[in-house]
Amino acid sequence: MSSVRPQLARLACALVFAGMASAGNAQQLNVVCSVQAEWCSAIATEFQRESGVKVAMTLKGSGETLAQIAAERANPKLDLWFGGTGDPHLQAADQDLTAVYKSPLQDQLQPWAKKQAEQSGFRTNGIYLGLLGLGYNTELLAKKKVAAPACWKDLVKPEYAGDVQMANPNASGTAYTVIATLAQIFGEDEAFRLLKGMHRNISNYPRQGVGPIKATARGENLIAVAFIHDVVTEAQAGFPVKAVSPCEGTGYEIGSLSIVKGARNLDAAKKFVDWALTPKAQALGAQNRQYQIPSNVNAPISPLAPRLSEVKLIDYDFAKYGHAAERKRLLERWDREVGSQAK
Repeated sequence: MSSVRPQLARLACALVFAGMASAGNAQQLNVVCSVQAEWCSAIATEFQRESGVKVAMTLKGSGETLAQIAAERANPKLDLWFGGTGDPHLQAADQDLTAVYKSPLQDQLQPWAKKQAEQSGFRTNGIYLGLLGLGYNTELLAKKKVAAPACWKDLVKPEYAGDVQMANPNASGTAYTVIATLAQIFGEDEAFRLLKGMHRNISNYPRQGVGPIKATARGENLIAVAFIHDVVTEAQAGFPVKAVSPCEGTGYEIGSLSIVKGARNLDAAKKFVDWALTPKAQALGAQNRQYQIPSNVNAPISPLAPRLSEVKLIDYDFAKYGHAAERKRLLERWDREVGSQAK
């Protein structure tokens, strides 16, 4: 999820206050959104227009959202969680934090989205697929006269010292997906040796998954660990960035949508899920320069979206890495062996 631009922040706040003000005379829906701000604003505006349900929208990364929903278990303030990597949504389902709901639109979804829903016991729905990779600034590359990264193991090279960014896995679902991906490619111990080597080159660990590529796009560092669709978004905005699919293979996310268990506005939340799974609603992503692969088989796929046939994908183990206990264990190991270490 991106940092919120001032005008989008004002819009998000306006939507929050509009929802609060209208709670007494109209249906309301309290949504936390873990995709980029432009897309969050578009879905809030369009759903509100089509349904008449007032949307109170807040923006937050998926790791932080999971923590909030867990903390509010006894008294949920949120009704619905839109977007962000699928692992935290599965972990929320594993902790009984989200509600069971099988949408009548399930039959229209891609096989990977159906599997996500089934695996969670229909506590979450896959809404898009995104491929993990790298992005680099082409102008800085030429200026520094270094080779472009092509593989995960390149990120430990001394010529990239202080020039790499990855999000903080304690707050970002993107970064947790990185850890899980590297563990599946290299084995866990070798993956952590790689993460420790990367740590020496990393200048910053932003709390939001899209933070590193935004910094790279603006010339603050050379390389970002990011979802490929976020690199494409920055390139389409005119920034000198290029995406790389790592040579060893890569993992992916199934961006998901979940209803919070105990939601105060359950009927409105179900209505939103059914709407969000339609081709029309899913087209809002590409219309707002978000180039993930949508889950409805009838939704248009942007020609700018990454092509699965051109990427070496691993058989990502959502069953293992979607468990809350596994997430806790891996994050504790990252804090102990990587994040707390001096550079």
